[in-house]
Amino acid sequence: MTKPVRFIMATAVLVALFMVAASQVALAGSPHFVEVTATQSGNTLTVSGKEAGLGNEAQVHIVVNATAECINGGGKHPKAVNKESVSAAGDFPVQNGKADFSLTLTATFQPNCSPPMTVAFTNVTVTDTTHGVTAKL
Repeated sequence: MTKPVRFIMATAVLVALFMVAASQVALAGSPHFVEVTATQSGNTLTVSGKEAGLGNEAQVHIVVNATAECINGGGKHPKAVNKESVSAAGDFPVQNGKADFSLTLTATFQPNCSPPMTVAFTNVTVTDTTHGVTAKL
């Protein structure tokens, strides 16, 4: 082979390697939560939302953690026996770099948290354990 042909082949190989490396960076994405909402009905909290900026994976694992507190009629915060940690988790499919999720948490108190007492959810966090991304509500 002549020098010009070797130079052209070496340049083509370098360009191909650069394109492969650049495509890997593009597939990695930048995971982040968007449109995350929480709705409460009695002693149940439903957290729904979307995670965007995902790469080319099949699914993500989402975990929601919260503290449920039984608040008395005077608005006083509970003692240790009237609060509990609650959580829910699930795997959600990724389509076009996005994943929609919805998880429901239910607090159960002993004794029951019944009127005039109400349940309040605090310290609500949503975590994508696949990518280590967390959002606080």
